[in-house]
Amino acid sequence: MSATQITVDGEAVDATAGSSLTAAFVAARRWRLRDNPVSGEPRGPFCGMGVCFECEVTVDGRPGVRACLTRVVPGMTVETGSR
Repeated sequence: MSATQITVDGEAVDATAGSSLTAAFVAARRWRLRDNPVSGEPRGPFCGMGVCFECEVTVDGRPGVRACLTRVVPGMTVETGSR
């Protein structure tokens, strides 16, 4: 695995290629990944194994991608729902 950069909500974030996207968020201290569509409460990594859907983000234009199951690829663009 090697160091790389990805773009998260328009900002460059250092990450490790091949690690999970959730690991990159945690390393960058980004805990809020989206807001609950009903209550508006912040949501973020919870189960870490693809069961809970709390870490859904948009990756390279694809919505509903679970960050815990997605590997970091150099140059990927991620949009969270936490803006």
